[in-house]
Amino acid sequence: MSIERFLTGITTSGTPHLGNYVGSIRPAVRASLRSGVTSFYFLADYHALIKVDEPALIQRSTLEIAASWLAAGLDPQRVVFYRQSDIPEIPELTWLLTCVLGKGVLNRAHAYKAAVDKNTGAGTDPDADVSAGLFMYPVLMGADILMFNAHKVPVGRDQVQHIEMARDMAHSFNHRYGEHFVAPDAVIEDNVATLPGLDGRKMSKSYNNTIPLFAPRAQLQKLITSIVTDSRAPGQPKSTEGSALFQIYQAFASAAESDALRQAFADGIAWGDAKQIVFERIDQEIAPMRACYLALLDDPAKIETILRTGAQKARAIATPFMTQLRHSVGLRNLALADLLASTKAGRVLLPVFKQYREPDGQFYFKLIGASGQLLLQSKAFASPKAAGQAIADLQARGLTALTELAHLVKPADAVPESDIAAALQTLMAAKAR
Repeated sequence: MSIERFLTGITTSGTPHLGNYVGSIRPAVRASLRSGVTSFYFLADYHALIKVDEPALIQRSTLEIAASWLAAGLDPQRVVFYRQSDIPEIPELTWLLTCVLGKGVLNRAHAYKAAVDKNTGAGTDPDADVSAGLFMYPVLMGADILMFNAHKVPVGRDQVQHIEMARDMAHSFNHRYGEHFVAPDAVIEDNVATLPGLDGRKMSKSYNNTIPLFAPRAQLQKLITSIVTDSRAPGQPKSTEGSALFQIYQAFASAAESDALRQAFADGIAWGDAKQIVFERIDQEIAPMRACYLALLDDPAKIETILRTGAQKARAIATPFMTQLRHSVGLRNLALADLLASTKAGRVLLPVFKQYREPDGQFYFKLIGASGQLLLQSKAFASPKAAGQAIADLQARGLTALTELAHLVKPADAVPESDIAAALQTLMAAKAR
């Protein structure tokens, strides 16, 4: 059974707020605790460069967001937790995806269209002050996702378009170069995917209407008190429809608690009393994490070590995968011909894996040398995918993988280990840079 992969990231462009928490951090941390799931969490510092030109702010934000993930319960031992800029394969994949994605798809990106519409409305050049980074960042986001073949990506509803674009990139690349990428799906919690801010608009640093995730208790209370409400007096029924205060409460409360506050609205609760209820409920969840967060901020070296360890785990996946992708598009070792002995009809003869199904319904594969000699024979696999994964591992890691797969693959009779090693080395070289 394949392990489902979740992936999510936060741009390191400011202090994390409640909207980041309920829309991304909390659901992703919960997902990481499920069995049969591998979770990837990253600090999107490359993305931050599109909108922030203050290096100190990006550095501070990276520290704060990393501390937020960890304080919220992220266990770096059971997940892959890394900084985007520590994975050089991601910008390289961005270029490969750029070369297969139509410009028209990017023309329709919400952020780019909004910038163009704003300029057009002001009577200026449609692309005034629009950087190539803003135009291209959906491709970088696609690379973030496809680099690790994530199946599920928790996002706000306003980010669904980017997941659809990542799917387009996966299909376009696979169509040209074979099946390499999984088409990801967006995961949305409908009630909290987009949390309103202090002014009722989407909570966003761009609107300066956020509530910092780990604001001190007194500041949190003051901010909750400042949430915009209507002028209805105590005793007058109040509607939960369109109420930013109620939507924020709903993101933290149970169904029973939400029903109770909804009834209180209908009974005419005073806004001050309602805001106190909302404040107490939010602080109930945040307070235990706040102390952990502050302790982590005081030990940045610990966070740096965690991120570097996570980058090693991420690159253990990204580096061989990028080697495979480079080979698939034709970025290959020109000295490879020196390793090969013969050609036939103008084609270089390589060792080859052959996968097949026997009458027993099971799937097998064998490795045939360039001269036609049987080198390896597999045992039975229940599915072609499982057999294919074993083949891919052998092609990527050679004898190291063969040692690990000894219970599934055995050398053919009377075949020297040196012949098998040479064949696997030749296949690895075919995928080398």
